[in-house]
Amino acid sequence: MKMAGLFSVILFVVATVPSCGKTVAVANVEDSVILYQPTYDYEYVPDASYDLVADRVACIQSDIPLTYNERVKSFIDYFTVRDREYTRMVIRRKDIYFPIFEKYLKKHNLPQDLKYLAIVESGLKPEARSRVGAVGLWQFMPSTGRMFGLNRDWYIDERQDPEKSTEAACKYLKQLYRMFGDWELALAAYNTGPGNVRKAIRRSGYKKSFWDIYRYLPRETRSYVPQFVAIAYTLSYIDEHNLREEIPEYLVEADTLMVSQFASLKVLAEQLNVCEEDLQRLNPELRRAAVPETAKNYPLRIPADLADFIAANTSSLLDSAGSETIKKQFIAKAQKSSGSTYGRTKTTYRVRRGDVLGKIAERHGVRLSDVRRWNNIRGSRIYAGQRLTLYVKSSNRAVASAARTPVSAGKVHLVQPGDSLWEISRKYQGLTVAKIKQLNNLRTNSIKPGQKLIIGR
Repeated sequence: MKMAGLFSVILFVVATVPSCGKTVAVANVEDSVILYQPTYDYEYVPDASYDLVADRVACIQSDIPLTYNERVKSFIDYFTVRDREYTRMVIRRKDIYFPIFEKYLKKHNLPQDLKYLAIVESGLKPEARSRVGAVGLWQFMPSTGRMFGLNRDWYIDERQDPEKSTEAACKYLKQLYRMFGDWELALAAYNTGPGNVRKAIRRSGYKKSFWDIYRYLPRETRSYVPQFVAIAYTLSYIDEHNLREEIPEYLVEADTLMVSQFASLKVLAEQLNVCEEDLQRLNPELRRAAVPETAKNYPLRIPADLADFIAANTSSLLDSAGSETIKKQFIAKAQKSSGSTYGRTKTTYRVRRGDVLGKIAERHGVRLSDVRRWNNIRGSRIYAGQRLTLYVKSSNRAVASAARTPVSAGKVHLVQPGDSLWEISRKYQGLTVAKIKQLNNLRTNSIKPGQKLIIGR
């Protein structure tokens, strides 16, 4: 018997065979087994019962426990039914980042399935930023990032570097596993911190499994491990849920150019006739799309197919990308941008009783909106004792210093009972009342005992 064509109608029998829940359709035609290939339907959403998914989960070989229950099933339904576009998006991106994850997981002798954690954390977006300030594929907070060698300044945030952040995540996960000796608890600690996991263990009566301490964990963490299991399942059964993506995303093959000067990626992209976005995707750690002026042999990733051209024209390319005109334009724009810390010095101000956020911003010569952004404050509510991070210009550093440091002889005057601006000005040569008011942003002559006044540079 001959087949009339790919779309011939044939009699077939659906049978579940010992394939870990994979259903195949077969037809007996003259004692031969023929696989039935239906027309592909992108929108088709296969149904998967609780028991079928349980069978499939049991067949996943993993060094990490993949506990299956109703909570996990609800997240599997989310990724395979309710938000299929999100799942397809991460499937498209996985071929960019999974090879990096697998390389470092192997280097640190860690389970390969930990690569799925980055999907839970960031959706495989190197630039991902949470509302509390966690950044990158592995969502490191600034303090945790510094603990594992991820540097951060105005220009560069290594939490967004796929290679460096992945190595840091491997080190952190290895440390957490040593603490708890259990991968589910280590994952929970990655999300909420080891202190909160220990607290949950104590409150549970010193039980030692994730599901035993489940109800004592923060709400977000109770969802975290089930999401990990759901993602591990979903990416193990892409075809069974009709989620196959035919056109994956990819990065252009890269080479490295060592740069020791300021260089604008926008201008460099124009010189190379490449898409600026592609150049930025190769260098996601460059927060401002520029190599800083202080760089020493910075390894800038460039398209590999242009490496020979760049090598032959490095000087002229960098001269254009780092010209004084381009640099000045960049700096001017940087200084005006909302929340910018460019050219500013970081300082900490401790809120005193009676302080108002707007007045604090005014005294330090910064915008109120910037103070809110730097400290994740939505309104203007502050409390005595709170520590505010401020970035002040060099001309305002003395004001910030006076607000947080002891009296420095010859520079700051500590107001005593009975002092007035006139009497203070008489104590220091060349000092006037107007100068004191200017140095301290005073609008009136009113001062009070204990106040620190700048009286010179």
